[in-house]
Amino acid sequence: MRQIFIDTETTGLEPKLGHRVIEIAAVEMHSRGLTGRRFHYYLNPERDIEEGALQVHGLDAEFLRDKRKFREVVHEFLEFIAGAELIMHNAAFDVAFLDHELTRAELQPLAEYCHSVTDTLKIAKELHPGKRNNLDALCERYEVDNTRRTLHGALLDAELLAEVYLAMTRGQDSLLMELEAAEPLDAATALALREVKLAIVTATAEELEAHAQQLEMIERESRGKCIWKRLEPVEQAAGPEIS
Repeated sequence: MRQIFIDTETTGLEPKLGHRVIEIAAVEMHSRGLTGRRFHYYLNPERDIEEGALQVHGLDAEFLRDKRKFREVVHEFLEFIAGAELIMHNAAFDVAFLDHELTRAELQPLAEYCHSVTDTLKIAKELHPGKRNNLDALCERYEVDNTRRTLHGALLDAELLAEVYLAMTRGQDSLLMELEAAEPLDAATALALREVKLAIVTATAEELEAHAQQLEMIERESRGKCIWKRLEPVEQAAGPEIS
């Protein structure tokens, strides 16, 4: 399924008070890789911008005066996100503003046009309870380069969020697999299998070192949940056979 990372900048904090979207950006990911497709517009909100919001994103009314209005780009936006999983940080904020803009354009709520909405803030709070989980903190935690982020910007933030999401979801939850019970072998097949000589291939020192480094990375990213690390002592005690 396509995943679309979305961020917005606004004139203020509350759409119910008439605040509007002034920048919207979306970047596309497929099979855990960015495709290069993106949607990005600055928008004329047709109203003033609160000073507090201006300090966050630096987009003033003069810059936005000649930009397109949301209703002029909305159908392009809906086509871009159609059927995809939408991923946002603090999704309730962005969804509230987008639903407000869609209502103004006499269109259905956002949920009617996408497969689902995922909130990375919720994921981050579950992974890191009690810690700072804003985008800057997550970039620092997962070593995502955010040095260009001197102010909030929808396109840059959507791209950073995609990198953070990949880092947050890289650790495995479980490697256990449910295996169906195998049917018993007949006597002839069992006898034939006993005659099979399997080649034993041992890892080189370089391969063992690379394997150890990979396990350490998974252990770090999954916060101590690398199942292979738990199995290592058993494998070593049983012997080094690899077939």
